Amino acid sequence: MSVIKKDALASFGYLASDSLTRSVELSHILDRPLLLEGPAGVGKTALASAVASVLDRDLIRLQCYEGIDAHQALYDWNYHLQWVDLTKGASETVFSSRYLIERPLLKAFTTERGAVLLLDEIDRADESFEAMLLEYLGEKQITIPEYQTVRPFISPFILLTSNRTRPLSDALRRRIFYHHMDYPTREEEARILFAHVPNAKEELLDFVGTRLRVFRNYPLIKLPGTAEAIDWTRALIALQVQKPWDKSLIISSLGCVLKDEYDWNYVLARMPEWLSDS
Repeated sequence: MSVIKKDALASFGYLASDSLTRSVELSHILDRPLLLEGPAGVGKTALASAVASVLDRDLIRLQCYEGIDAHQALYDWNYHLQWVDLTKGASETVFSSRYLIERPLLKAFTTERGAVLLLDEIDRADESFEAMLLEYLGEKQITIPEYQTVRPFISPFILLTSNRTRPLSDALRRRIFYHHMDYPTREEEARILFAHVPNAKEELLDFVGTRLRVFRNYPLIKLPGTAEAIDWTRALIALQVQKPWDKSLIISSLGCVLKDEYDWNYVLARMPEWLSDS
């Protein structure tokens, strides 16, 4: 079994904390789905891509949303082909692999290389969808009533992400390994920014990191995450902003980090306090 180490994740551009790396490694060893909870923009989704690269597996993503069901997530039948073969008398049964359409969860079982399956924003799906996942997450199998029970060639590494827009059921939580991801420390965020924007000067990285930590202490509707920090750094470089900080250019770039009118007005009203170096 491949081991997922911190250095291996870093080699693919993902700088994980020690605790997160251990959670990923234990989830892989124990063959348990890993649930990542935390605010948006802290790197939950990006972790799946890095893990897939480390394990040399296919990344299969299912974006969850309200109303998603088995036909979008698990499998479906090719009804047109079934009808054609039935009318021609070309098949004794229309419930076989020939007619089965693989959706992301089933595809994660059948891919020859093995898969990293990302169930993104599971908290946006309905409770009925959660219940449907219990067999899949707990027993690593899919029961297709008209066909058979399907088990994986290679057990997929399953990552679930949640922004806690609604609580998840106890039944789902019993089947997973859990890790909470918070905003990185100032030092961690500086390393992440430098890894993604290596041409940024230390002075600019310090500016972005310091100001974002101030913003995250404001009562904003959408707190900026590390993804916004990377975008803001790139925008400030594109605008050639440097010390002494140009107020008009910084205002022009705030759309990278502020995604709501209330947040925009709140931060602008306090610009003298957070723009100052004191």
